[in-house]
Amino acid sequence: MTPEDSLALLRLVAIGGPIWTRRTLLESCSGPAAALDAADADGRACGLVPDQVQALRRIDDPAVDAARCWLEDPRHRLVGWTDDDYPPQLRRSTNPPLALFVAGDADLLWHPSVAIVGSRAATPAGVENAATFARTLAGSGLGVASGLAAGIDTAAHAAALGVEGGRTFAVVGTGPDVVYPRSNAALHERMTRVGAVVSEYLPGTQPRPEHFPSRNRILAALTLGTVVIEAAHRSGALITARLAAEAGHEVFAVPGSIHNPMTRGCHRLIRDGATLVEDATELIAALAPQAQQLATDLRLRLAGPIYVDAAKSGRGSEAPARHEAANDRDYQSLWGALGHDPTGMDQLVERTGLTPAMVSSMLLLMELDGRVATQHGRYYRTG
Repeated sequence: MTPEDSLALLRLVAIGGPIWTRRTLLESCSGPAAALDAADADGRACGLVPDQVQALRRIDDPAVDAARCWLEDPRHRLVGWTDDDYPPQLRRSTNPPLALFVAGDADLLWHPSVAIVGSRAATPAGVENAATFARTLAGSGLGVASGLAAGIDTAAHAAALGVEGGRTFAVVGTGPDVVYPRSNAALHERMTRVGAVVSEYLPGTQPRPEHFPSRNRILAALTLGTVVIEAAHRSGALITARLAAEAGHEVFAVPGSIHNPMTRGCHRLIRDGATLVEDATELIAALAPQAQQLATDLRLRLAGPIYVDAAKSGRGSEAPARHEAANDRDYQSLWGALGHDPTGMDQLVERTGLTPAMVSSMLLLMELDGRVATQHGRYYRTG
């Protein structure tokens, strides 16, 4: 990526707003610099919403300047939507990010990995289980991914790093340079040296509640499967598991005592169809086919560029961006079909006339925006 493209991409990330507008703009141009020039000329014609156009007109942005300084470190990478190194499994996901900021080894995002997630307030048994699963997975050659949170996440990352040659990366809901929680400062620093810390947010971005459900979609998409070890009935780990299932990835859950409130989320997942696992070797066997698919993607990457200009070929990252860009009326139809009482997917499909895949994709975006919540598989407006 040229310095001009890098700066242009940083500015496009910094303006915020709907991601699909900026992805569509990038796909219609020859690169980030050309996309920025087009947006500067007529942002609305390029699909940007008014708030994005207004933000783009602010030439001086301290956050962009800070990100440029952060990128001067050779261990830091910016992987943009049009880059060949953009992970293919993330490209195929719902609402993929415009870019990833990576502190550490960006190649880990292509490595077959498993997400280990669970409670921040884990029991000693939960911490031990997370460490055991992570060590076995790392020892088998699989990567271990999590969110660098307290509890289960911390145990998984630390255990993977303790295995010779173990691979691990974290997807965080802050800037890649912001340590959260502060108690993980040493682990964060070690991850940037021998693993990777990944974020869609500009360096310096502080933790915000809405960032963490959003980051879960990236963690779910970057991994072959997700295993939940201890999760309360209402837990962020369950969001990651659901997103993984909606992406067609395997979901596993470790059972526990019926008297432990930290295992109720796992038991709920099992009732809903997640695979019960008691040993990490069961995961390894179950995920072998997905690992082969990722190996095929890697071979294609090494053979030549994997990014195809969707505007020229009609292929590439088609589904999410195309739905969102072309079907604003569909979003309005779905919003009108939703109420404050929980409504099932079948009813929403019947009311809107849309396909289940389109409704599911749009509901996820609305949920990430905080406009929609889910209860027992039924959706309702939050405001």
